Amino acid sequence: MQICEAINVKQKSTMRNLKLFVFLLAGTLMLNAQKAETANFSYNIEGKVEKMTLTTSGVMLIMHGKGLAGVKPGQDGLVFNFDDYGKVKEEEVFIVPNTPYVMVGQAGFGGIAAKQSVIDVVSGKRLFDTKANGWKAAGRPTLIMPENKLIVSGQRTAKEKYTQAVGIYDMSTGNEVKLFKLKGTNSLTGRPSIIDGGVILPTFKGVYRIDMNTGSESWVVDLKNVAYVIPDNDGKSMFAVQGKGNNHVIHKISASGAQMWGEGKKLKGVVSNFEVTPKGLAIVSDVADTGKKGLAKLAAAKAQSNISFLSASTGEDLWESAPKTKGYVQHFYIMDDGILFGIGEGGINKISYEGQPLFKKPLKTGENIHTMALTKQGMIYITDSDANIVNLDTGESIWNKPIKYKRAKAVTSVYDEAHSRYLISTGEEMIAIDENNGDISTLATYDFDEKENPTSLEIRDGGLLLSSDQNMMMLDFDGSEKFHEYFRSPGKSAFAVVALSALALASTAAMADASFQAGANRNYLGQYNQYGAQKQREADAFAAIATASFNEMAKRFNATAATENAQFILTKLDDGVGLVKVNKDSGIAEKEIILKDKKPTYEVDELGGYLYYLANNSTIYAYDLKK
Repeated sequence: MQICEAINVKQKSTMRNLKLFVFLLAGTLMLNAQKAETANFSYNIEGKVEKMTLTTSGVMLIMHGKGLAGVKPGQDGLVFNFDDYGKVKEEEVFIVPNTPYVMVGQAGFGGIAAKQSVIDVVSGKRLFDTKANGWKAAGRPTLIMPENKLIVSGQRTAKEKYTQAVGIYDMSTGNEVKLFKLKGTNSLTGRPSIIDGGVILPTFKGVYRIDMNTGSESWVVDLKNVAYVIPDNDGKSMFAVQGKGNNHVIHKISASGAQMWGEGKKLKGVVSNFEVTPKGLAIVSDVADTGKKGLAKLAAAKAQSNISFLSASTGEDLWESAPKTKGYVQHFYIMDDGILFGIGEGGINKISYEGQPLFKKPLKTGENIHTMALTKQGMIYITDSDANIVNLDTGESIWNKPIKYKRAKAVTSVYDEAHSRYLISTGEEMIAIDENNGDISTLATYDFDEKENPTSLEIRDGGLLLSSDQNMMMLDFDGSEKFHEYFRSPGKSAFAVVALSALALASTAAMADASFQAGANRNYLGQYNQYGAQKQREADAFAAIATASFNEMAKRFNATAATENAQFILTKLDDGVGLVKVNKDSGIAEKEIILKDKKPTYEVDELGGYLYYLANNSTIYAYDLKK
């Protein structure tokens, strides 16, 4: 069961599929560029637009002076416009990643009474609202996936004597499934879950199980400060993660509510990864830097990740000694024969479920491991300063020696199947590695203007496309340059407006808390260059949830990106600032959209193929980029 927490920015998987093309360019356009100043759609918002954000579903969410509105690509009129919120602050809106849902949480008088609501932005329906559903106040709801249920905790209205309660709602209809009244002043302290027909509630007074069929209390375990629970492989018993200061304690709770491990298994640090395997519990806990100095620092626990492997039945440590990390675990994969992990400060190792090292010796690598993935020869890793393919049974290089290069300014890589090689751009040069013998060569060197480095490397039918904010370069497969288009940025003021939006998008992963990561992590080591497979898995996941909104999202993700053959570049044209459609294969500007705005606010939907531009305080124009 995967538990999705609402966050107010888009996640990493979103970032792969919904790219914000923010390029600020200046230069002379080709004479045959087609001007398209007339918008295909115009949307009038009855209120000053404060912010517009593209959601995973493709609906543009608009925060305005009176509330929230939504726009669908290619459709006339607003999908919804709820004007009973008043001005909604950005921090009050939480977009649930990879769902059609947006949560809005607003503080009432004195900041005490929290008003919560959930909107399905695809259907345009408000599925939950505290007032409409009989709540005086509620905390942020929890969405349970793939069950598609919403769990709400808080205080009921005066009609029900302000009773503390927990409600479950079916998100396919918005209907209430169950309402559970809590005793006294008890309330939730952690994330609720649904396990084996019961609602598991971490509260001030302990962990409760409420039977969903009868509404009666099945059992209560005297465990406080529980952050979340994770089901065991039997789907009935569970593991509770309890916070104690800067450390976590793991408890095992049986299906009947018995506490099976006594005082629990104490771990140093905060759990950041938790995987239930057939052989035991693989857990990563992170110890933070205490900030202390001198003798006090020597006495404090080292700032690093600890890896533990516990018996799922007894909680005992199954390893005589844990593997040394000497840093924070950046990659963590569950394999058939053991656990593979990579350290952000450098180093890769593999240990069996019995606690025995599987590599002849820990693999030394450079810092910041960008990639760990499977290939036909073994596992490839790429860091800021080296790359290699290693035998996953021994940890030894399949090549004569690791590929080392000058510390990269911006690493991007791709597998060139047609030429049986791996290509790595380090920011200033393209390194080609023969996949059969590991021979290394410099395919090309380049110097992007304005001290930029390539941030994207793409294999096209006609060559290798490198791009950055203001540069586009196409190399032939032999490394010779076919074209290099550079467009000077129009000025810092315009850059700042768009860069802020890009920064918000880039911070997605940092917003997911430890419990979300631990509960949702599948720790799967994928094939190198597997973007298409990942995209298909996401589309299949959407389709598996039988609602019209998820089906619409599945169709969107199954479709070919509408703008896969072009980049959209903001530039200062003769008639004012505008967006230019640049062909990826030729570098030719095929279309202009004159915005006539020195500081434009806009977003590009790559999958849907639309540009959304804030024309004035209350009007948004949409341009079809496919034409």
